[in-house]
Amino acid sequence: MERMITGKTGLMGLIGSPVGHSGSPAMYNYSFEKLGLDYAYLAFDIKVDGVEKAIEAVKTFQMRGCNVTMPCKNEALKYMDELSPAARIIGAVNTIVNEDGKLFGYITDGQGFVDSLKDEGIDIVGKKITVCGGGGAATAIQVQCALEGAREISIFNIKDEFFERTVMTAEKIKEEKPGCVVNVFDIADQTRMKEEMDSSDIFTNATIVGMKPMDQESVVKDPAMFHQGLVVVDAVYNPKETKMLREAKEAGCICINGQGMLLWQGAAAFKLYTGQEMPVQEVKTLFFS
Repeated sequence: MERMITGKTGLMGLIGSPVGHSGSPAMYNYSFEKLGLDYAYLAFDIKVDGVEKAIEAVKTFQMRGCNVTMPCKNEALKYMDELSPAARIIGAVNTIVNEDGKLFGYITDGQGFVDSLKDEGIDIVGKKITVCGGGGAATAIQVQCALEGAREISIFNIKDEFFERTVMTAEKIKEEKPGCVVNVFDIADQTRMKEEMDSSDIFTNATIVGMKPMDQESVVKDPAMFHQGLVVVDAVYNPKETKMLREAKEAGCICINGQGMLLWQGAAAFKLYTGQEMPVQEVKTLFFS
């Protein structure tokens, strides 16, 4: 018999914008039902200027917690009572756990990225990684890869008013992991990007380029920049195959879409909410095959 919502059902959710494409509600609600947990998970389209009210609603509705997606991860951090070490270094949260009105902020994106590569048999220890982006997900990937043993990280971001924040993140990583080489470049410098890609083991897009309405765009302007054997990862998970991944695949790259990162970061958050392991293999088969 299908699980019914009752007056005792706890609420969890996702905040960010856009969220209509999100696979999180299906993934979490299936897991709740599978494990007999009395929760319901909904997606709420919240822009940055609505984050404060949304976080207040987490307390008002006595929600167990919520996930946070772009573009709200940095803003949500401001309203946390306590932060995990990774969230504090990164300056963003993607998972909020409500402990009797006290909000704890975590970031599981980076762990999800690393675990998704491990699930494909790829280890980041000793590897050079090039990452496009300077937002919450991108920064989480950069920090987690450094913590888990990457030897070098090249970061490309838009040279706008937030570029200095990306440079500061690189400095924090170098302070935390002095043995990891970290450099920051302007994403408009495609010549430099090609040079970094040529010497990289893994290339990752962690920007919103590739999502609608930018689904016909790629951070790599010239497909000739890809080289055979390069591991190319897109944090975008809808569409499943972005323009970047299509072009990388044609160039002989090993391609991984953002669904694995979504799955594994969700599994990490699920355990923070419930104390239980998400039924990962069932979720993977049903929603990510």
